Amino acid sequence: MELFGIPASLLASQIMIGLINGSFYALLSLGLCIIFGILNIVNFAHGVMYMMGAFFSWMLLNYLGIGYWWALLLAPIGVALVGVVIERTMLRHIYSIDHIYGFLLTYGLAIFIEGVFRVNYSVGGQIYNAPTQLTGALNLGFMYMPIYRGWVIAVSIVMCFATWFLIEKTRLGATLRASISNPELVQALGINVPRLITLTFAFGSALAGFAGVLAAPIYAVSPLMGSTITPIVFAVVVIGGLGSILGAVIGGVSLGVIEGITRAFYPEAAGISIFVIMIIVLTVTESGLGNVSK
Repeated sequence: MELFGIPASLLASQIMIGLINGSFYALLSLGLCIIFGILNIVNFAHGVMYMMGAFFSWMLLNYLGIGYWWALLLAPIGVALVGVVIERTMLRHIYSIDHIYGFLLTYGLAIFIEGVFRVNYSVGGQIYNAPTQLTGALNLGFMYMPIYRGWVIAVSIVMCFATWFLIEKTRLGATLRASISNPELVQALGINVPRLITLTFAFGSALAGFAGVLAAPIYAVSPLMGSTITPIVFAVVVIGGLGSILGAVIGGVSLGVIEGITRAFYPEAAGISIFVIMIIVLTVTESGLGNVSK
């Protein structure tokens, strides 16, 4: 069976790949949006947090014998701790000045951290196998879906929804937003605003680290993982609307699927499709789809 001259099985497999990529785009964009929306920091080092999550899971297995399931918890915690150090020693000193300084600082950090991993592990990539419980494939009739890839899509959706609910629908999320809009008032209520800000940056970093653990069995664990995906994630955030959590999630998944479909019909354009959409969206709305109604 063919659709527009493309075999249905090929189209389905590319959509599946698009959903997987979109899951990573959504998770990473979500963390980036939280950090920008609450801390007003354009965190260019977010991609290396994702890379560190993958490397930490690989290190836990190869150096300590700790497998995938514990890595899902421990690696994001390790990345969050790195985020705490970065926020407390560097970022908190530049909140009150222009955004460009935060961008330049995190850009420099990204280059430095990537360089450290390149020196120690080269760029060849390390193999990290999926757990035995998630190996194999399911026959969907029109295609075989690897179980691990289905797991990635499912857990990413759950994490995105849980994070959205935490930020938008709970008292903690309201306190976080209030800490930025009126920190003096929140501080007067006995809430430690600097600690909240630190925890917010740590949480956004942990989301990137979690995405890195999920990505490790799919892609080669390489120091270049972060720099490869960072431009795409920034494009997704811009399309979804800077600071829009729902826009980041919907935009990430949708753009991953669009990228996959483009690869089926016109593979040469797949790599630029997201950036073409970004140009169109900014030309039409100027503030991204997530902020159209604001």
